[in-house]
Amino acid sequence: MDAALIIIAVAAFLVLLWFIGTYNGLVRLKNHCREAWSDIDTELKRRHDLIPNLVETVKGYAAHEQRVLEQITESRARATAADGRVRELCAAENDLVRGVVQVFALAEGYPDLKADAHFLELQRELVNTEDRIQAARRFYNANVRDLNNRVEMFPSSLVAGMASIGWAEFFEVDRLSIREAPAVNL
Repeated sequence: MDAALIIIAVAAFLVLLWFIGTYNGLVRLKNHCREAWSDIDTELKRRHDLIPNLVETVKGYAAHEQRVLEQITESRARATAADGRVRELCAAENDLVRGVVQVFALAEGYPDLKADAHFLELQRELVNTEDRIQAARRFYNANVRDLNNRVEMFPSSLVAGMASIGWAEFFEVDRLSIREAPAVNL
Protein backbone atom coordinates (compact mmCIF):
# COMPACT_ATOMS: atom_id res chain seq x y z
CA MET A 1 0.00 0.00 0.00
CA ASP A 2 2.82 2.39 0.83
CA ALA A 3 4.46 1.80 -2.55
CA ALA A 4 1.21 2.61 -4.34
CA LEU A 5 0.86 5.90 -2.43
CA ILE A 6 4.46 6.81 -3.25
CA ILE A 7 3.88 6.09 -6.95
CA ILE A 8 0.69 8.17 -6.94
CA ALA A 9 2.46 11.02 -5.10
CA VAL A 10 5.41 10.94 -7.53
CA ALA A 11 3.03 10.88 -10.52
CA ALA A 12 1.03 13.80 -9.09
CA PHE A 13 4.25 15.70 -8.42
CA LEU A 14 5.45 15.11 -12.01
CA VAL A 15 2.10 16.29 -13.39
CA LEU A 16 2.34 19.39 -11.19
CA LEU A 17 5.90 20.07 -12.42
CA TRP A 18 4.74 19.65 -16.02
CA PHE A 19 1.81 22.00 -15.42
CA ILE A 20 4.05 24.65 -13.84
CA GLY A 21 6.63 24.35 -16.62
CA THR A 22 4.00 24.57 -19.35
CA TYR A 23 2.26 27.51 -17.69
CA ASN A 24 5.57 29.38 -17.28
CA GLY A 25 6.44 28.70 -20.92
CA LEU A 26 3.10 30.11 -22.06
CA VAL A 27 3.54 33.21 -19.90
CA ARG A 28 7.05 33.68 -21.29
CA LEU A 29 5.74 33.51 -24.88
CA LYS A 30 2.90 35.90 -24.06
CA ASN A 31 5.41 38.38 -22.64
CA HIS A 32 7.66 37.98 -25.69
CA CYS A 33 4.66 38.93 -27.83
CA ARG A 34 4.02 42.01 -25.70
CA GLU A 35 7.66 43.05 -25.94
CA ALA A 36 7.72 42.52 -29.70
CA TRP A 37 4.49 44.50 -30.04
CA SER A 38 6.05 47.44 -28.25
CA ASP A 39 8.82 47.46 -30.89
CA ILE A 40 6.19 47.66 -33.64
CA ASP A 41 4.30 50.36 -31.76
CA THR A 42 7.44 52.47 -31.40
CA GLU A 43 8.18 52.31 -35.12
CA LEU A 44 4.56 53.00 -36.09
CA LYS A 45 4.59 56.09 -33.88
CA ARG A 46 7.77 57.19 -35.63
CA ARG A 47 6.04 56.75 -39.00
CA HIS A 48 2.98 58.62 -37.73
CA ASP A 49 5.20 61.50 -36.60
CA LEU A 50 6.80 61.76 -40.05
CA ILE A 51 3.49 61.86 -41.97
CA PRO A 52 2.44 65.43 -40.99
CA ASN A 53 5.83 66.74 -42.11
CA LEU A 54 5.43 64.93 -45.41
CA VAL A 55 1.93 66.35 -45.90
CA GLU A 56 3.09 69.90 -45.13
CA THR A 57 6.04 69.60 -47.51
CA VAL A 58 3.86 68.32 -50.34
CA LYS A 59 1.21 70.98 -49.63
CA GLY A 60 3.70 73.68 -50.49
CA TYR A 61 4.20 72.25 -53.97
CA ALA A 62 0.90 70.55 -54.72
CA ALA A 63 -1.76 72.58 -52.93
CA HIS A 64 -4.47 71.61 -55.41
CA GLU A 65 -4.01 67.90 -54.50
CA GLN A 66 -5.96 68.52 -51.29
CA ARG A 67 -8.02 65.31 -51.49
CA VAL A 68 -4.95 63.05 -51.33
CA LEU A 69 -3.48 65.06 -48.47
CA GLU A 70 -6.73 64.95 -46.50
CA GLN A 71 -6.99 61.21 -47.08
CA ILE A 72 -3.53 60.55 -45.67
CA THR A 73 -4.29 62.79 -42.67
CA GLU A 74 -7.51 60.85 -41.99
CA SER A 75 -5.70 57.52 -42.38
CA ARG A 76 -3.06 58.64 -39.90
CA ALA A 77 -5.76 59.66 -37.42
CA ARG A 78 -7.42 56.22 -37.71
CA ALA A 79 -4.07 54.47 -37.28
CA THR A 80 -3.17 56.43 -34.15
CA ALA A 81 -6.66 55.84 -32.72
CA ALA A 82 -6.47 52.05 -33.15
CA ASP A 83 -4.45 51.93 -29.91
CA GLY A 84 -3.05 48.41 -30.09
CA ARG A 85 -6.10 46.57 -31.44
CA VAL A 86 -4.25 44.51 -34.04
CA ARG A 87 -7.05 43.93 -36.56
CA GLU A 88 -8.15 47.60 -36.66
CA LEU A 89 -4.54 48.76 -36.69
CA CYS A 90 -3.69 46.52 -39.66
CA ALA A 91 -6.56 47.96 -41.70
CA ALA A 92 -5.69 51.55 -40.74
CA GLU A 93 -1.98 51.04 -41.44
CA ASN A 94 -2.76 49.54 -44.85
CA ASP A 95 -4.84 52.64 -45.69
CA LEU A 96 -2.01 54.85 -44.46
CA VAL A 97 0.56 52.99 -46.57
CA ARG A 98 -1.63 53.38 -49.66
CA GLY A 99 -1.95 57.10 -48.92
CA VAL A 100 1.80 57.58 -48.56
CA VAL A 101 2.38 55.69 -51.81
CA GLN A 102 -0.14 58.06 -53.47
CA VAL A 103 1.77 61.06 -52.13
CA PHE A 104 5.04 59.76 -53.53
CA ALA A 105 3.34 58.99 -56.84
CA LEU A 106 1.91 62.51 -56.82
CA ALA A 107 5.43 63.88 -56.25
CA GLU A 108 6.49 62.40 -59.59
CA GLY A 109 4.49 65.18 -61.29
CA TYR A 110 6.34 67.92 -59.40
CA PRO A 111 10.05 68.00 -60.26
CA ASP A 112 10.73 70.79 -57.75
CA LEU A 113 9.17 68.71 -54.98
CA LYS A 114 11.17 65.61 -55.96
CA ALA A 115 14.35 67.69 -55.74
CA ASP A 116 13.44 69.36 -52.42
CA ALA A 117 16.02 68.43 -49.75
CA HIS A 118 13.39 68.26 -47.00
CA PHE A 119 11.19 65.96 -49.11
CA LEU A 120 14.13 63.69 -49.93
CA GLU A 121 15.12 63.51 -46.25
CA LEU A 122 11.54 62.62 -45.29
CA GLN A 123 11.53 59.94 -47.97
CA ARG A 124 14.79 58.48 -46.59
CA GLU A 125 13.42 58.56 -43.04
CA LEU A 126 10.21 56.82 -44.13
CA VAL A 127 12.19 54.13 -45.97
CA ASN A 128 14.38 53.60 -42.89
CA THR A 129 11.32 53.50 -40.62
CA GLU A 130 9.56 51.10 -42.97
CA ASP A 131 12.51 48.71 -42.85
CA ARG A 132 12.45 48.81 -39.04
CA ILE A 133 8.67 48.23 -39.00
CA GLN A 134 9.09 45.17 -41.20
CA ALA A 135 11.88 43.78 -38.98
CA ALA A 136 9.77 44.36 -35.85
CA ARG A 137 6.75 42.79 -37.59
CA ARG A 138 8.71 39.66 -38.44
CA PHE A 139 9.96 39.37 -34.83
CA TYR A 140 6.46 39.90 -33.44
CA ASN A 141 4.84 37.44 -35.84
CA ALA A 142 7.46 34.79 -34.98
CA ASN A 143 6.60 35.18 -31.30
CA VAL A 144 2.87 35.07 -32.09
CA ARG A 145 3.39 31.88 -34.10
CA ASP A 146 5.23 30.24 -31.18
CA LEU A 147 2.55 31.31 -28.69
CA ASN A 148 -0.30 30.20 -30.95
CA ASN A 149 1.36 26.82 -31.50
CA ARG A 150 1.63 26.24 -27.77
CA VAL A 151 -1.92 27.47 -27.13
CA GLU A 152 -3.38 25.21 -29.81
CA MET A 153 -1.25 22.06 -29.39
CA PHE A 154 -2.16 19.26 -27.03
CA PRO A 155 -1.39 18.95 -24.12
CA SER A 156 -0.26 22.56 -23.54
CA SER A 157 -3.68 23.68 -24.82
CA LEU A 158 -5.14 22.26 -21.60
CA VAL A 159 -2.96 24.55 -19.50
CA ALA A 160 -3.63 27.52 -21.78
CA GLY A 161 -7.37 26.96 -21.42
CA MET A 162 -7.18 26.71 -17.64
CA ALA A 163 -5.00 29.82 -17.43
CA SER A 164 -7.12 31.78 -19.95
CA ILE A 165 -4.12 32.32 -22.23
CA GLY A 166 -5.43 32.71 -25.75
CA TRP A 167 -3.83 33.01 -29.12
CA ALA A 168 -2.61 36.33 -30.49
CA GLU A 169 -3.27 37.95 -33.87
CA PHE A 170 -0.57 38.32 -36.47
CA PHE A 171 0.37 41.83 -37.57
CA GLU A 172 0.01 41.82 -41.33
CA VAL A 173 0.38 45.09 -43.19
CA ASP A 174 1.31 46.13 -46.69
CA ARG A 175 4.91 47.13 -47.20
CA LEU A 176 5.45 50.78 -48.04
CA SER A 177 6.92 50.42 -51.53
CA ILE A 178 9.12 53.47 -51.73
CA ARG A 179 12.84 53.34 -52.07
CA GLU A 180 15.45 55.96 -51.71
CA ALA A 181 15.98 58.11 -54.74
CA PRO A 182 19.17 57.24 -56.60
CA ALA A 183 22.02 59.69 -56.24
CA VAL A 184 22.93 61.53 -59.44
CA ASN A 185 26.45 62.80 -59.95
CA LEU A 186 27.02 65.04 -62.95
